[in-house]
Amino acid sequence: MALTFEYTDGTKVTGDIVRVDPKFLQVRTEDNKYVEIEWSKFSQATLLELQKVGQAKKDNKLLENIVPYIEIPEEEIIKKTQVPIKTDYPKLERPEKGSLLGAMFKSSVGLLCLILLYGANIYAGYEVACVRAYPPGLVCGIAAVAPIIGPVIFLCMPTKLPSHQTEEAEEPAATATGEAAPSASYAEEAAAANQAATATAGHAAAAALPETQVFKRGQFTFNRRFIETKFSAFFPAIRRGADKDLVLLVKSVRGEHIATRISRIAANDMHLEVHKGGASQEVQMPFLEIQEIHLKHKDA
Repeated sequence: MALTFEYTDGTKVTGDIVRVDPKFLQVRTEDNKYVEIEWSKFSQATLLELQKVGQAKKDNKLLENIVPYIEIPEEEIIKKTQVPIKTDYPKLERPEKGSLLGAMFKSSVGLLCLILLYGANIYAGYEVACVRAYPPGLVCGIAAVAPIIGPVIFLCMPTKLPSHQTEEAEEPAATATGEAAPSASYAEEAAAANQAATATAGHAAAAALPETQVFKRGQFTFNRRFIETKFSAFFPAIRRGADKDLVLLVKSVRGEHIATRISRIAANDMHLEVHKGGASQEVQMPFLEIQEIHLKHKDA
């Protein structure tokens, strides 16, 4: 059956369908020529006519290749994509109006909030009792019976101060107690005098010794220059004069050392001469480990 095939530019070709391909349609024209026409070059009228032919012959291959190129009218697209709007949907009923306190009693979260507020109210009563010097049990009890109002009332009241009569009653009692205390015996007085004399002698001896100088990390930088400047008297093998009885108490991370001499010094550490158990030994002391240096008398 001869069909008329129209191009998109209006050109028409009459012939029979020979071959259906996904890319083109092969047609044999009236003058026995074979023409391959691409699907995109057919006009919409020809595509609709070919669709009717495919439906009549039940040619699924022809229909599958035509459908992608047929333009759907805008009205049909709107009908397919249009969302129906319903106005008769079920509506939720509004809850009845009520008080906030009643609504809190009806939910578990509301009950928890009320319990927390009630506990805070009693604790506030305790704090008010401490500030205003009232009995805590009284104020907390009233806060439990009258929440919020009870603590506010006590907070507005003046601070409870002890009366003058109570102070006057306490003073005679203290005086009587003091008079009833037995006086110290002669032996106790003598012992106290001896202790005072011993303490005075110790203070006098301590006053005769030079004051201990303390050098702490953070206040001073412990390095070679500092050691050579502050403790130059500790480098000679034999010390004379007022510095011969002085020692260095060096507190470090690894412990404390009492040094009588600095035998060697380098850029990062120094070597101390320490006496232990009647023998002398040399201890290496890095500057980074030193925490404090005390310059004091050996008897201090």
